Amino acid sequence: MRDDARSEPVDLKVRTRQFAIRIIRSYSSLPKTTVAQVIGKQMLRSGTSVGAHYREGIRSRSNAEFISKLEGALQELEETVYWLELVLESEIFTKDRMGDLMGEADELIAILTTCVKNAKKKGQGRKG
Repeated sequence: MRDDARSEPVDLKVRTRQFAIRIIRSYSSLPKTTVAQVIGKQMLRSGTSVGAHYREGIRSRSNAEFISKLEGALQELEETVYWLELVLESEIFTKDRMGDLMGEADELIAILTTCVKNAKKKGQGRKG
């Protein structure tokens, strides 16, 4: 749930947890077919681990560890997008049903990519 006025950014801890909750709810509403359940379990695993990686990152002891944890979160997001695409392209769910979730995944990828780039610049001694 985002602030509609967008006057204040939502904390990434909250946002990644909300993303995980949406993934859990999507998984719960999948048909009970073998294909949907196999894809769904993969989506569930990767989609719920994003926030865990992010939280590990913010508790990191070094810039390198921070970067590593956020890159792990990015890998999980990319994998989640793959499974979401399969859900759509196999017509298990419609774009109307999954579009917002895919959009949120894309936004989180953009945000975390920026965080990693900034952390790498910081690690090289550059500021800006």
